[in-house]
Amino acid sequence: MATDIQQPRRTSNGNYNLAGLSGMADKLSKDSRALRYDRYWPVVSLVSGKEQFHIDSIKQACDSERPAFITRIVNELVEQGWLIRESERGSYQWNSGRGEFSPAKWLDEKVYGNQVQAAPEQDRPRERLLAVGADNLKISELLAILIRSGRPGESAVTAGEKLAKEFDGRLEELAAAGRSELKSISSAIEKTAYCQILAGIELGRRIVALSDQYTPTKIGGPADAMTFCQRHFARLASDGKQEEFHIVTLGTKNQVIATHQITVGTLDASLVHPREVFRAAIKDAASSVILVHNHPSGDPTPSSEDLKVTDRLTDVGKTIGIEVLDHIVIGKGRAVSIRESR
Repeated sequence: MATDIQQPRRTSNGNYNLAGLSGMADKLSKDSRALRYDRYWPVVSLVSGKEQFHIDSIKQACDSERPAFITRIVNELVEQGWLIRESERGSYQWNSGRGEFSPAKWLDEKVYGNQVQAAPEQDRPRERLLAVGADNLKISELLAILIRSGRPGESAVTAGEKLAKEFDGRLEELAAAGRSELKSISSAIEKTAYCQILAGIELGRRIVALSDQYTPTKIGGPADAMTFCQRHFARLASDGKQEEFHIVTLGTKNQVIATHQITVGTLDASLVHPREVFRAAIKDAASSVILVHNHPSGDPTPSSEDLKVTDRLTDVGKTIGIEVLDHIVIGKGRAVSIRESR
């Protein structure tokens, strides 16, 4: 078949002009999509013009096309819910409950599909990240990079936009969303994309936790304690399914040394043993500690059991010389200082 693509020319040093080769590749890619569109169009437009049909009639009308190709298109329309296969073998009708079918729109999405590769380079998420930095990307673009590759008719960019819209204002809930939930939002969220999203979220959490752990932070009072705990234990506020009890150990000038998880489960004075709490504090040579736990309900109002645990550990701390500065209860969007609330 004749084309208007020029052959790559040699430069003065005898090498091929690679820019020319790149242009050829782009041109061939565009031509191949156009050819694919032209091949699909007669079959799809013919089928869309019939309320009911038998597949053999379509094959006869498109006798220049391979029968297997026609069968594949019809099966795809059935899988997507556009067509309903009737009891009679090879007989089909349109699904009125699916809405109006547009052959041009269907083919545009299938052949061109908003693919990232078809977008200008400056609009592709990865290229934008390299050009302007990750902190300047929209949430949808960051998600598109994690998703990485799309599906026919659903690019990674489109998938990222759908997720960003679905979780707008409640992004913290994304980590708790199941694979089937994300798949229902975008068909591009297959197993690999789902794992990449969760891995990205968890890596970010751990980096923040390490940053907080190794950055000296001075706790000057209840306000500082609440601010530190809300930032460092953000995971507990966003998707903690059970109560978790942690401690923050501090040095002689109330600087944060480290944090330690003590128990997971319902907070109870009989379960939070002073030995486990102060073992970590003694190991860190701490002068004082802050007690921290979450309320999965989201309401950080201290319970009577919370107060009992605080009083018991405070008394033990006085005995061994390690002061309990405060007990912070974390909920969704806010935290409560038991010392301040009394």
